[in-house]
Amino acid sequence: MIWNAFVLALREIRRNLMRSFLTVLGIVIGVASVITMVTLGSGATAQVTQDVASLGSNLINVSPGQRMGMGVRTNAPSFKRSDVLALKNELRGVKAAAPVSRSAITANFGNAHWSTSLSGTTADYFEVREWRTQQGRLFTEAEERAGRALCVIGETVREQLFGKESPIGNQIRFHKMACTVIGLLQSKGQSSFGSDQDDIILMPLKTFQRRISGDQDINLIQVAILQGLDTSEYKRKIVKLMRDRRHLSDNEDNDFSVMDMKEIANMLSNITKVLTMLLGAVAAVSLLVGGIGIMNIMLVSVTERTREIGIRLAIGALEKEVLTQFLVESVVLSTFGGIFGILLAFVASSILAMLMSVPLVFNIWVIIAAFLFSAFIGVLFGYFPARKAARLDPIVALRHE
Repeated sequence: MIWNAFVLALREIRRNLMRSFLTVLGIVIGVASVITMVTLGSGATAQVTQDVASLGSNLINVSPGQRMGMGVRTNAPSFKRSDVLALKNELRGVKAAAPVSRSAITANFGNAHWSTSLSGTTADYFEVREWRTQQGRLFTEAEERAGRALCVIGETVREQLFGKESPIGNQIRFHKMACTVIGLLQSKGQSSFGSDQDDIILMPLKTFQRRISGDQDINLIQVAILQGLDTSEYKRKIVKLMRDRRHLSDNEDNDFSVMDMKEIANMLSNITKVLTMLLGAVAAVSLLVGGIGIMNIMLVSVTERTREIGIRLAIGALEKEVLTQFLVESVVLSTFGGIFGILLAFVASSILAMLMSVPLVFNIWVIIAAFLFSAFIGVLFGYFPARKAARLDPIVALRHE
């Protein structure tokens, strides 16, 4: 009986092909919207996780000043080299700790000029950030202690100053000095925070403090924790150690900030997940609209085929057989809409993911759920027209013109 109902449904759909297409269009758009929104949201979440991971694994940032709302209280003393040594020597489980001092500068090479960020740091920085070179080499601890005028640059700086020329061995000029480029860092691209990680020049901290900043201040300490250890526990340990070193009493607030990058990654991931759910819920509304369209067309179909229904009932067809026929037709329409919606979602997701520069992450369970929901819509909104057809009086139906 089901197979016969399926064949009749296909015949009826083929008879009114354009009307059937317009009927399922709402389901197609609804299914495609839900899958596309969830796919892009999952891709954005994966991109955030990947971007934070590119900053370094198990990374904790320690900076002077307490974050208050969207700003930072800056009237706090900077860190010193001894604070970095204390973090490395007094906390077991610290893989490396790198001091960072930054300054905005204009770099010059030949006739090219580029405004960028110059950072003074130690060799530990490359271990903390898990950064390697694609050309040349990194500066060593010995070169850092000697205050050598060497620098390592990012890919963006290379493009702006050197074009296609190799930067290794050339000198970049600043307003007070020049440094020899010894290495080109591997590209890490743009972070989730909107900054270009490749727009950077790194030089030994001692050189930076002597020739650029003129002081011993450190603006940031980046701490890498050994894999497998709980960074939240080490965040508490770092807070306690820095409070002791800065001689803060129990009733005094911290004059520094400690940020666990895993916490930031989780926060951003949760935000993108919530937004994905909201977008998916909004897109799901179009599925209901598509279901209403199916019910409307099925009611029209019942009216058009009243005489046919009367003939079937008159020659012995049961009510449940007529009910099944129209219900199957409704489910077939919505199922076709689900299939075409999935195909459209694959195409739309691929194009949008490429344009948004996010990974393409399909969730098979979301696809299955969207398809089953489209079939359920067919049952839900097809039942009333099917019941109306099954309950027609055969005599009245046969008189219908």
